[in-house]
Amino acid sequence: MAHESATVAEARRQMEICNACRYCEGYCAVFPAMAMRRAFTEGDLAHLANLCHGCKGCYHACQYAPPHAFGINIPATFAELRNETYAKHAWPAGFGRLFERNGTVVSAFAALGVTLALLLTVALQDPAVLWSAQRGVGAFFRVIPHWLMIALGVATFGYAILAMAMGARSYLRATGGAGGGLAPAAEATMDIVTMRHLGGGGHGCNDLDDGFAMRRRWLHQALFGGFMLCFAATCTGTIYHYVFGWYSPHAFLSLPVQLGTWGGVFMMIGAAGLMHVKVITDPGPVSRKVLGGEFAILGLLFLIAATGLLLLAVRHTGAMGIMLALHLGLVFAFFLLMPYSKMVHGLYRAIALLRNAKEKRGAAPIAAAG
Repeated sequence: MAHESATVAEARRQMEICNACRYCEGYCAVFPAMAMRRAFTEGDLAHLANLCHGCKGCYHACQYAPPHAFGINIPATFAELRNETYAKHAWPAGFGRLFERNGTVVSAFAALGVTLALLLTVALQDPAVLWSAQRGVGAFFRVIPHWLMIALGVATFGYAILAMAMGARSYLRATGGAGGGLAPAAEATMDIVTMRHLGGGGHGCNDLDDGFAMRRRWLHQALFGGFMLCFAATCTGTIYHYVFGWYSPHAFLSLPVQLGTWGGVFMMIGAAGLMHVKVITDPGPVSRKVLGGEFAILGLLFLIAATGLLLLAVRHTGAMGIMLALHLGLVFAFFLLMPYSKMVHGLYRAIALLRNAKEKRGAAPIAAAG
């Protein structure tokens, strides 16, 4: 049997106490799922940890929370267990160590990506072109060749998708699979899109203290919605380029630019707001071990959105070339970091929600590997 980490053992101890108490069984999706089990394998605990959305309601309601001798702190313990889960299932296997210093790695990759993009741009481009205003159709590609831009984008994004798919495959095997069926899939999809659990029972979650608020839900929706708008802008721009032969930069009121502009605005609001919440929230139910990585990835998302909007503002000036390299460097670094950062949370949580939706429909809990 594989060696069990101290975090797994502590999560099991706390779940066994919670399963005996059951005061919080109506608080979120975790506790009904917990109540379906009498024993907790490592796979079960990974499933419950990824089902947890960090609302902190159980911590503020718990009579056994610190300073009680039982020291029950589910939000902090599950946050650390999630991080261990991501590291354990990272692909390639050796890259799981990147999670141990997640914040440092995110910062280093971002800086390296920007540096390489800037150096490559300067090395390839005539200074007379790089520093002069480029206007009209194909202006971006006169600074950074289209083939190079596409090659780097496809390579980094393709790697991210492959690595995350392999990690999800490993996670599914370890937790016993997510199951299937149309009704569970529909419920899980609605939970993901609406972020229903971040709304508590309609009154919100304990975002800052023991009071209820919808702040984190709104900010998560702004960040997720902004990200998807930017993705839609990229897809639309690709269709414009390859289907209609309409090359960037496009007019300000065009669909790709409008999608990207509003996506960037919402991403900045969501990322900055979530960082602010992490600064001012009650530190009791928060794990300090995971904060560095969370701040780093939120900061990177903010910078990607900010440089995208700045690129739009200076695209007809001599600053466009350097701003384009800066923005693309951050984007490519983000792609490479996706499988080793908090971004995998969305994938693993989706799997946990799908499994939970199936279990609620009367199926026995799926056996998970220990």
